Amino acid sequence: MIPEDVESFLTAIEEQEIVEAIRVAEDHTSGEIRIHIENTCNANVEARALEVFSVLKMHNTRDRNGVLIYVAVNDHKFGIYGDEGINKVVPKNFWDDTKSIIEAHFKNGAFKQGLVDGVLHAGQQLKAHFPVDDFNTNELSNTISKG
Repeated sequence: MIPEDVESFLTAIEEQEIVEAIRVAEDHTSGEIRIHIENTCNANVEARALEVFSVLKMHNTRDRNGVLIYVAVNDHKFGIYGDEGINKVVPKNFWDDTKSIIEAHFKNGAFKQGLVDGVLHAGQQLKAHFPVDDFNTNELSNTISKG
């Protein structure tokens, strides 16, 4: 069954499982991962992800290594936006595997699992370029934002 809005997209327990996946992923990288869910995307999904990234002030990380997984529930769209610190050091197709993992689960209606697996994969990918260091702090909230 396809959820009709943000509130029915994930249960409270599923949200907690995703937040835990973010915590686990960030234990292995200085990268910061957030998820934003809203009903519709009235623009190109990449442009909207960038806009939300800015609104959430995700560029305010020491290494400019924030990542936003953006989901527009009603439009059946999602995108991944990485900050300039990431884009300077990774290949152009860096997010393709993460997108494929999320998309495969979403096609089967496994929205929570898609986000959990996507977050964990993104964390592993970021680990190679942004390992945890002595100055690692949780710079951005792990909570799921909604619009």
